[in-house]
Amino acid sequence: MDFELTEEQRMLRDVAREFALREVAPKAAELDKTGRWPSEIVAKMAELGLLGVAIPQEYGGAGMDTLSYALAMEEVSAACASCGVIMSVNNSLFCDPLYKFGSEDQRKRVLTPVARGEKLGCFGLTEPMSGSDAQTMVTSAEKTSGGWVLHGAKNWITNGPHADWILVFAVTDRGGSGSGPDARPRLKHTAFLVERGTPGYTQNPIDHKLGIHAAHSCTVFFDNCRVPDDNVVGSVNGGFKVAMATLDGGRIGIACQAIGIARAAFETSVAYAKERRSFGVPIAQHQAIQFMIADMATQIDAARLLAWRAAAMKDEGLRHSMESSIAKLYASEMATRVTHKGIQIHGGYGYSTEFPVERHYRDARITEIYEGTSEIQRIVIAANLLR
Repeated sequence: MDFELTEEQRMLRDVAREFALREVAPKAAELDKTGRWPSEIVAKMAELGLLGVAIPQEYGGAGMDTLSYALAMEEVSAACASCGVIMSVNNSLFCDPLYKFGSEDQRKRVLTPVARGEKLGCFGLTEPMSGSDAQTMVTSAEKTSGGWVLHGAKNWITNGPHADWILVFAVTDRGGSGSGPDARPRLKHTAFLVERGTPGYTQNPIDHKLGIHAAHSCTVFFDNCRVPDDNVVGSVNGGFKVAMATLDGGRIGIACQAIGIARAAFETSVAYAKERRSFGVPIAQHQAIQFMIADMATQIDAARLLAWRAAAMKDEGLRHSMESSIAKLYASEMATRVTHKGIQIHGGYGYSTEFPVERHYRDARITEIYEGTSEIQRIVIAANLLR
């Protein structure tokens, strides 16, 4: 593997870093405290091409590759994890599947304005009683003349309160049951595009969460919600393939979000260790602190290399399900460990909201849960190794 970034990749990384340091990081604490939607930052990300990084320019994107997207995701997430996941959802969970599986009409009509950042997208797979197990999905779509009627609910929909479009998955064929006493129906799913304002599409107020406070999520409802045939993404009953391929790419984005969060905790911990003194010297001179810093740096670097490998494989058109799961699993659990150590290095101040490390700790925790829990990643990895 060539570890040397191209000139274009370095340029995008540097643009994202400068933007993150200048315009995002100074607002991160305020966004966490107030939980307001960072509309001005989202608008600037759109202006810089960060909401459709790996989408071709003809469809409104920046025309870059997945590794470029990974680099930008780390930079934005290091400044503010909420802004990072807003960016991730639009790129990975909406634009990417629409480009891969959408019709030419859908690419021009829906993808292009979303990749430009003129509109915003979100992704509806998880339900109140159906998260990791899609075979328990309740949301359904019934065929009617010229379209479909959706019934059901989706929850934890990041960007949901502000999105113009949702890519939603519904059961369109309940199939037959397998054999045996514990057999369940073999559900078949279909992906649909639903536009904000469609009759029967409503939302709850925003969710209140441990972290990523400015990345609003909510539960959405579909009550006799009519969707035209032109808004089916991919094939009818082929939605499971769309969802799984989307999550393969999305896990790269979340890995990079976790890396960015961990890097922010690491950098602030190193700076603090050089300034804080105990027993007559900066605490950075104590071996206990040095060992923590060494472990933090090693784990961040390892996670970054795993994410880059998965991104490079995606760019080369190679199957990367296992590699994306490995990157997401390691990076997310690494972020929890690193931010935990960051608090320890800060001592009592690490527990104070006056210092950013406690925010990083709270923000890191969700990366082990969304887009597939750590347990699901282990199942995916084992299944690939044992088949």
